Amino acid sequence: MPDTHALLGPSGAKRWMSCTPSARLEESFQEESTDYAAEGTMAHKLAEQILRYNNGEISKKALTGRINKLKADPLYNQEMQDYIEDYANRVWEVINETKASCPDALILFEQQLDFSEYVPEGYGTGDVVIVADDMVNVIDLKYGKGVGVSAEDNPQLRLYGLGAYLEHSMLYDIRRVRMTIIQPRLENISTEEMAAEELLDWAETEVKPKAALAYAGEGEFQVGDHCRFCRARKTCRAKANYNLELAKYEFADPPLLSEEEIGEVLRKADELAHWVKDITEYALAEALKGQKFDGWKLVEGTSRRKYADQDKAEAALTAAGYALEVIRKPTELIGLTDMTKLLGKKKFEELLAGLVIKPEGKPTLVPESDKRPELNTADAAKADFETEIDE
Repeated sequence: MPDTHALLGPSGAKRWMSCTPSARLEESFQEESTDYAAEGTMAHKLAEQILRYNNGEISKKALTGRINKLKADPLYNQEMQDYIEDYANRVWEVINETKASCPDALILFEQQLDFSEYVPEGYGTGDVVIVADDMVNVIDLKYGKGVGVSAEDNPQLRLYGLGAYLEHSMLYDIRRVRMTIIQPRLENISTEEMAAEELLDWAETEVKPKAALAYAGEGEFQVGDHCRFCRARKTCRAKANYNLELAKYEFADPPLLSEEEIGEVLRKADELAHWVKDITEYALAEALKGQKFDGWKLVEGTSRRKYADQDKAEAALTAAGYALEVIRKPTELIGLTDMTKLLGKKKFEELLAGLVIKPEGKPTLVPESDKRPELNTADAAKADFETEIDE
């Protein structure tokens, strides 16, 4: 996905708009490559081919050939195929609804979008762009399943919408910009619609000045949830100072803390855990290169014994007279994730409909910004907590 390589790309917009000097600071760090990012790229490639086939741009033979090439990649699996087909069907529903009222609607896939009028060297790639009548609609695939992503006030999606508007407003009288996120693995669909004037005002008053600061490497460092994917997060001084503020509670007695102080600790606890993990990973990587850290050294970690070859081990045991039911684990159904992979999503739902339940989750404290509804009864939460202790 090309926009990941732009200094001020849409995928990092929340970060460089919140903390403008971070964009230039990140340049001194190697771009991180993760399995999740590679998986997302593979999902986008698969989605593009299916959508182009649905739109009559490629033949069935070409589709089969291209998908067979993708299947050769270790990241491809049937689960991904099922989820992306579901995504493609949802996109096609939108396209069909649009064509019902505007038969000559313009349908584009993987379109490069330029918004450099507001962001220096700013560009990105729109997964799906639909132009019809007075509206441009941008649809963005999110293949991740960790956290649901909302289209509301989403700077990445708004930049895609801005680029699509700028690209097509010369030929079309676009008055509305609709931006949609489809996250098939979470069954999450989120949409934001803005008047074109409102989007342009946001670009002029919010994006343009912040982009200018970010491009110049200027502005104040700001810490927040946008730090999580910043390449400089492991050694960022502002991040360290922010997290180390928790040290002032080190000797405090929890019952004597105020409600405000407890709230502050809870807000920072998750960020602190991620930061410690980042620091640990960074220090280990540097130590493996020969770097010394005061008070620390590299040692061989503990490990658990395992079979070098389970088949040979089993053969040796059975040859010695041990029965299989003795040396193997008891037979039981494999987990739901593995069962879904084995059967495929459609077959899973066909065979196990009504046989899979989702129990109520245990009460947990989360930020007030969390979209889940608040529990109304403290007694119910207390009962669940006491049950968990008894277990």
